[in-house]
Formats: sequence, C-alpha cells, structure tokens
Amino acid sequence: MKPYILGLLAGAAACSGGTPRTAAPAPATASGSDSRAAAPEFGYLLGVSSESGDIISWVRPAADTLVVERTVPIGIMPADIDGPHNITMAPDQRSYYVSIAHGTPHGTLWRIASDGDTLIGRATLEYYPTTISLTPDGEFAFVANSDFFGDRPRVNPVSVVHTPTMTKIADIAACDMPHGVKVNHAGTRVYISCMHSDEILEMEVATFGITRRAKTGAGMPAGGGHAAHAPAPAAPAAAPAPAATAEKVCAPTFVAVSPDDSRLYVACNTGDVLQVWDAASMTKAGEVVVGKGAYNVEPSPDGSVVVVTNKKDRSVSIVDTRSLREVARVPTTKPVVHGVAFSPDGRYAYISQESVGADPGAVDMIDLSSRTVVATVPLPAQPTGITVMQAQTR
Repeated sequence: MKPYILGLLAGAAACSGGTPRTAAPAPATASGSDSRAAAPEFGYLLGVSSESGDIISWVRPAADTLVVERTVPIGIMPADIDGPHNITMAPDQRSYYVSIAHGTPHGTLWRIASDGDTLIGRATLEYYPTTISLTPDGEFAFVANSDFFGDRPRVNPVSVVHTPTMTKIADIAACDMPHGVKVNHAGTRVYISCMHSDEILEMEVATFGITRRAKTGAGMPAGGGHAAHAPAPAAPAAAPAPAATAEKVCAPTFVAVSPDDSRLYVACNTGDVLQVWDAASMTKAGEVVVGKGAYNVEPSPDGSVVVVTNKKDRSVSIVDTRSLREVARVPTTKPVVHGVAFSPDGRYAYISQESVGADPGAVDMIDLSSRTVVATVPLPAQPTGITVMQAQTR
C-alpha cells in the first residue's frame, strides 16, 4: 500500500472533524545565490502536478529565484501510478482541483483544501481525464476525458462535476480525444479542443449542450498516433462535424480564451502553429507559426501576449496579440515543455517541463519584459500541470 493512502483518508476525515493530514516536507531548492534565496517573496505560490510521481509540489517565487516550499502526496492505488495530470485553483483560492489520469478503470477529479492540503472530495470521471476548467462562480468543473489508449475512432465525453458536492452530474458526448477545455470569463460558454477529430467545440453552460463545431485541420490520418502522448491507434474521426477546411493536420491540444472573451487561441500540436479564432462567429481569424509541437497556450492577464509551450522544440513562443506575430522564442532549461501559468501581475510566465528518464523536470521563470529565463527549479517525476495560488487566502 502506498504510504500516503492513510494520509489521504485522514485528510478526508478532517473535513468532518478528524485529524488533518500534514503535507510531506520537501527540501528547499533554489536557483541563484543565497542572497537571491533571501529575496522578498512575491506573495503567491505555484502548484505543479508530477504525473509519474503522484505528488503536488508547491513552489514559492521570489526575485530571480524559485524555492520548493512543500510536497503533497496524492493517489490511492497501491501498486500503480495514479497520474495527477492537471491542477487548477478554485476562483476563491480556498481549494484546488487535480485530475487523476489512471484508475480502476476510470480517472477521478480531486478537490483539496488550500489550507492544509486535506482532501475535500473526489468524483469519478471517465478514461484518462486531462484538463480542468471551472466556472467563474466555482460551481461547476468541466474535465476533458482524453482516453489516449482507447481504440480509435470514438467519441469521448467531457465530464461535468458539481463542485460543492463533488458529484458528477453529466458526461457530455463530445468528440474524438478531447484534450483542452476552457470556460470563458463570462461563465456562459465552454470551449473544447479535440485532438483526433481535429476540431474545436462550443458548449453552453446553461444547458450543457454542444452548440457549435469548427474544424481546425484535416484530422488525424488512418494509422496515425497521438502526437503529444503515448502512441495509440488512430483513424478518421467519427464525431459529426463540417467538412475539413484545411489541408494539414492541426491536432489541437489546448484552447484558451482572451480576457475579453472575444478570441480563442488554439495550439496545433501537429501543425506547429497558434490558431486565432473569433469567438462570436467561430471562424478562424489568423494563424501564427510557433515552435514544433505547440502544446499549451495561455494569454497574459492583460491579454497583450499569448505564451505557447513548444513541447518538441525546447522553447516557448511569445506572441503579440495585436500584430499576431511571434515576438520571441525563449529556450527552456529542459527539453519536454508542458504547461504555462502567469503571475497575477502578468510580469512573469512560469513553464512546467517534463522529466526525461532519470533527469528531473523543472519549472522555469520567464521575465516577459526581458524575455529571458531568470530562475529555474528542478522537480521530479514528470511535472505537467501548473497553477497559481494567490496570497490573500493563505
């Protein structure tokens, strides 16, 4: 049995008056000199999920330094890796959510208290849940079930979880391999990127109905594999959609929404481009060439730039949203680039990078004004998802 199963059960008991679980201690690791490590803290933390190690690392940034503050074990399977893939904060910052990829047989969504890292509740999802997005009021979580290893073609669902009770209330049949999911800032629409059917979907929050579909590329060819994860059999998509309007394959891994909800940003993992879509008309407005294996995409808090992680290019692309031009391509410290999160003031981008064999992954801190990596910290066991916990609730 994994040594932290009892800790998780104790955490669940704490929600009903039991003994709270204490996070496992972690050695502080900083980049830079001792004087840098003593620099004033920024007042927020970075949460990073390590998919092959069943841990959440909480990292504290300061001036040109990153320090691991604590490590939280997560998972219940005694003889296998549970695989925490994605992590996101609740809007009120009092809890955070982690998608657990593996299960018996299904994955799960965990809700954990920010104060004490104790388990609040779990919801069973479908096969290999990946990205999580919450409505602005925190009432609903939408989770894409990517099912990387299932036979293709097939239609996979997006799960809807009522977060106050951690109850799954719907599995919405979506498309072939939904991977990215993002609720807009108004809380009215959910956008879903579908890797194998090569499309983006629009879902209405009020009804949980799929309202529109748009093709991002030609679709995965017969015999093709999953470009971003482990290989899997592929075939032409079976999900209903308009005829393809592009000759090349996009294979969209993630979709993001501009701060004013007017634009969608789509990372094409096979196409090596950032697509820009008009949200009102669901039509493509532009395309920007970025690095190889575009994977994750997020706009800055003020919407002035978009950062794209290039999973196969050891870099991130910084795209100016007015000119729709790549203004910088910043090399990362590790080769397999995954997630991106921004500091609340938009000054820094934080980039998670996966491990390769015995070599640990890392989180890089990029100063967006100088467009350079100013700090890095190694993290073990395939760091993937990354989020920011703001200070006011700590």
